[in-house]
Amino acid sequence: MPQYNGFKTVPKIAIDDKDTLSLVYTPGVGSSCLKIAENPDAALVYTNKINSVAVIAFDYEKALKRAIFLKSVLLIDAYPLTVNTEIAKEDFKFAIENIDINFCAIDLSLMEDFTKDIEFDIEIPVLKAPVQNLKDFFGAISRNVFMIDPTKLQGNVQERSLQLHELSGGVIETELTEQKRNKPVAIVSDGTAVLGYGNIGALASIPVMEGKAALYSELADVDSMVFCIKSQKSEDVIKIVQIFADSFCGIHLEDIAAPSCFEIENALSQSLNIPVFHDDQHGTAIIVLAGLLNALVLEDKKLEDIKIVIAGAGAAGTAVAKLLLFAGAKNIIMDDINGTVYKGRESNDKYLEELACMTNPNDERGELKDIIKNADVFIGLSKGGLLTEEMIQSMEYRPIVFALANPVPEIMPDEAKHAGVYIMSTGRSDFENQINNALAFPGLFKGLIDGKIKKVTNEIKLESALMIASMVPTDELTPDNILPDALDRMLPLQIAKTIEEKFSK
Repeated sequence: MPQYNGFKTVPKIAIDDKDTLSLVYTPGVGSSCLKIAENPDAALVYTNKINSVAVIAFDYEKALKRAIFLKSVLLIDAYPLTVNTEIAKEDFKFAIENIDINFCAIDLSLMEDFTKDIEFDIEIPVLKAPVQNLKDFFGAISRNVFMIDPTKLQGNVQERSLQLHELSGGVIETELTEQKRNKPVAIVSDGTAVLGYGNIGALASIPVMEGKAALYSELADVDSMVFCIKSQKSEDVIKIVQIFADSFCGIHLEDIAAPSCFEIENALSQSLNIPVFHDDQHGTAIIVLAGLLNALVLEDKKLEDIKIVIAGAGAAGTAVAKLLLFAGAKNIIMDDINGTVYKGRESNDKYLEELACMTNPNDERGELKDIIKNADVFIGLSKGGLLTEEMIQSMEYRPIVFALANPVPEIMPDEAKHAGVYIMSTGRSDFENQINNALAFPGLFKGLIDGKIKKVTNEIKLESALMIASMVPTDELTPDNILPDALDRMLPLQIAKTIEEKFSK
C-alpha cells in the first residue's frame, strides 16, 4: 500500500477540448450558479460541497495527515486548514461561520480543547471530539464522473453544463499523492460580481471557483481550493483570509465587485507574504493586452496612436486601462453607468477619480454613443447588449471590438461583423478569439510558486501578455486567430518559465 504524503486537486472530467471547457467553465457554468442562487440546497447537487470537509488545526502538517486519512479511508475530499495559536475564540467562530458554505462538515477534532465550548451558528456538522462513525457524522457523499461521456449530454451549452454538474457533483475532487505538494492556492470570492449576474452570493459562486480549480490542475498542475466567504464586507473578507493565510501558497481573488476588490487586494498584498492576484482585474487585463497587441499587428497600428474606449469602469475595466497605459497606450476613455469618466465628475469615488486622472486626455464627455466616435478599439467589460451596430459604424475603419461581458456579450459577433468590425473577441469559448483568463492565471501562478515570488507587479503582467501574444506566430495571425488556444498545454509552461527566470530572486 502506498505511503501518502500529500493531495492534489483534480478535475472530475478531462478538459481536453473547447466544448468540455465551455461546460466546466464559461459560458456553461453560469447555469449551475443560477440554480444555486434560486435554491441554496442546490449547491449539494451542482458542486462538490457534498463531499468536501474542512480539517482545521493549529499545525498544518497535522491537518494534512488528518485530511489524507479521511480521503484514504472514507473517500472524503478533505482540505487541511491552519490557524495561529493566538487566535481569539470569537474570531475563530466568526471565520468558521463565514466559510462553512464550502463544506458539508468541519472537522475540529484536532482542536478539541480550544473549540469544545464554542457554539457555532451553522447548519453543517462540526466534529469537536471523536465519534464512532465518521462517514455518517459528516454525511459526505463521494461522486465522480470517470465514466461519463460529454457527447451524450443533451441540449444547449447551459443545459449540458447543468447536466454535467449534476451527474458529477461539481467538477473537482482531490487525489492522494505519495509526494509532498505545495500548499493549495485559495480561490476566494464573496459572490458580489459573479460572471454577468452581479451579486448572487458566495454560495452561488462556487461552480465558477470549481471551474477555476479544475483549470489550475488541468493546465498547470497547480493545486487549489474553493474558499468562498459569506460576508460581503471588505474588512471581513480581509480578516478571514488573513486568519487562514498559512494554509495557502497564494490567494486568487475572483468575482468580487469594485471598489471592495481594490481594498481587499491592496490589504492582502501588503499584509501577506504570499502572492495575491485578482483574476477579474489582472487576468483579464493580461489577455486583453495580448489580444490587442496581435490585433494591432494585423491593423498595422501602434498602441500609442489609437483611441480606445472601455465600457465598464469596475474591477476589470480599471485593471485593463492601467495595464494598457503601462504598455504604452495614450488615449483611453472610460464609460460607466453614469457616462464618460472624467476628472471632477460628481459621481466619481476615489478610485474613479484616480482613473479619470490617468485617462480621457481630451476631456471627452457624454454617453457611450458620443465617445465611441472615431475610436479604433472598443473593449466591453460591462453588460450584454450595450453596443449597437450604429455605434460601431461611427468608429474608425475596420474597428476592433472586444465584447467581453459574460455570458451575453455587449454585441453578438454576427451583428458586430455585419456592422463592419474587422477583429471580434468575446469571453466565450464558443466563438473565435476568446478572451479567456485561463490563458493567463494557471501559468502565472505556477511561475509565482516555482519562482517563490511574493508580489504580482505590472512588469510580470506585461511579460505574461507578451508571452501569450508571441504564442501565435505572425504568419498565423488572422482576424479570427489572434490568441492561442486556451487548452494549449505549452502556454502555461512558457508563462511560468518566463516569470520564474525573469523575476525570481
